[in-house]
Amino acid sequence: MLEVGQELPELGRVVTAADVKAYADAGGDRNPLHQDDAFARSVGFPGIIAHGMFTMGHMAAAVTAFVGDPASVLRISAQFRAPVYVGERIVAGGRVVAVDATTATLETWVRLERDGETLWAIKKGQAVLRLP
Repeated sequence: MLEVGQELPELGRVVTAADVKAYADAGGDRNPLHQDDAFARSVGFPGIIAHGMFTMGHMAAAVTAFVGDPASVLRISAQFRAPVYVGERIVAGGRVVAVDATTATLETWVRLERDGETLWAIKKGQAVLRLP
């Protein structure tokens, strides 16, 4: 039984160029920001940027691991706050903020550390789960 305040186990990973390429290949997004380091640098970024939906997918993986049954995930949303670069470690997590007779609502997020500062790649994310 889920309870308000219950924390999701954190799920971390280092984003690799292979991850970003695989996501681009699967989704068909060939934007050079996600493919070409020189291009990303030419427009002011320090390197290739992971797709926002790749980061959201990592958040969804944390939610799915928590609930156990992907069919129980009714809805996921997110506010994208910071780009994620190849080589950065992202950590997804969250907590249960509401429970009723049929659903639980989770506040979710993805954070990363950059230059000694915590940044939120996703903040104010939300997942709604169907309860058994």
